[in-house]
Amino acid sequence: MAGVEGRVALVTGAGRGIGRETAELLASRGASVMAVARTENELKKTGLQYTVADLETDHGCEHAVTEAEARLGPIEIFICNHGIGSAHEQVIWEQEAATWDETMRINLDGPFHLSRLIVKGMVERGYGRVVYTSSTAALVAEHAGSAYNASKLGLIGLMRSVAQDGGAFNVTSNAVLPGWVRTEMAERSARAEAEASGTTAEEVWKQRAALYGPRRVATPREVAEMIAFLASEESSGVSAQSIAVALGGLI
Repeated sequence: MAGVEGRVALVTGAGRGIGRETAELLASRGASVMAVARTENELKKTGLQYTVADLETDHGCEHAVTEAEARLGPIEIFICNHGIGSAHEQVIWEQEAATWDETMRINLDGPFHLSRLIVKGMVERGYGRVVYTSSTAALVAEHAGSAYNASKLGLIGLMRSVAQDGGAFNVTSNAVLPGWVRTEMAERSARAEAEASGTTAEEVWKQRAALYGPRRVATPREVAEMIAFLASEESSGVSAQSIAVALGGLI
């Protein structure tokens, strides 16, 4: 086998945006993909095998893994892409503890539980590819986004731990760090930013595009292509790396 052909992949956050693009791309290249998200309506549109799971809880994470392996076989590729953004956050002195807790459960606790469940089997079989979707906000903090910024930096620490622990067993672990990408989650933050500043969402997107040399934001497909490479056999020499997909900007 080469690339991802014949491999079993679990992709979280696969109902839309980067996750959906990645799931469909891996499937087009011969992987057997289990798409996971919170809502069934989005997953149905992928045309892939899917399961609905609440990845805030260890029970939901266990369900996703058990369902994937029962239907497709042992997971060889794990794309940890689900997450919550910062549109609902406030500056640190106004931040609600509940907002922090929710963000950590989704963006960091869920990835930990999934990794613990999946990487064990990868180690036993002597092969695995793990890719986390972090963010350039892990390195250059967003305004009024303490929970999001901290969770995405924590995800890099988790990624490095998996690389360290699994490296001797042919398990690689990496993170992609997208900058602004025009996804539904980013659209929500643009609307919130526009409302707060008295402008329009389109004007916010122009400002975001101006952060990058090409004067545009990255596309979900561009991020998915990097994820697909890191999920492939050919990426065997790359591990413990945080790779920005941000058109040369922000970091």
